[in-house]
Amino acid sequence: MNRRELFAALAATVVAGEMPVLAQTNSGAEAAPQSPTGPVMGSTVWAWNAMVAKPTPTGSVRSVCSAPTATLENLEIHISTLNPGLESHKPHKHPNEELIIVRQGTVETLSNGQWIRVGPGSVIFNGSNQVHCFRNVGADQAIYHVVNFKTAATPPGKTEFVDVK
Repeated sequence: MNRRELFAALAATVVAGEMPVLAQTNSGAEAAPQSPTGPVMGSTVWAWNAMVAKPTPTGSVRSVCSAPTATLENLEIHISTLNPGLESHKPHKHPNEELIIVRQGTVETLSNGQWIRVGPGSVIFNGSNQVHCFRNVGADQAIYHVVNFKTAATPPGKTEFVDVK
């Protein structure tokens, strides 16, 4: 399975409302391969009910993973809950690419300089070093899954917050 197929499968799972989260399974028959940053994550299953939501100033977050895989330098997944009327953070850009899958709520995303309103099942891709932002414009909490990935091709750098007119 290549990277595109992996993320398409992940997106389909989340949109179907069946995103697994948090209880790793591994046969233990073989030691996990090592990378410069630690063990390489292999096939894994996470159970939603085992996930603990940690409060944030804007809602809550459920951390799923942050680890290297066989083809990614790092795969980071989390599920955020964003309270009505709030934005996740100020407009910014970062070197890694990011996939957001809306599970619940009505949100607006800043993409290519335009605010676009979307709802459940929508998929947002934020390209490397592209300015983006995310806000809940609905009356209820918005819940969305975030997948960040870094490869050898990811440019160096860090997150930069920017002014958007």
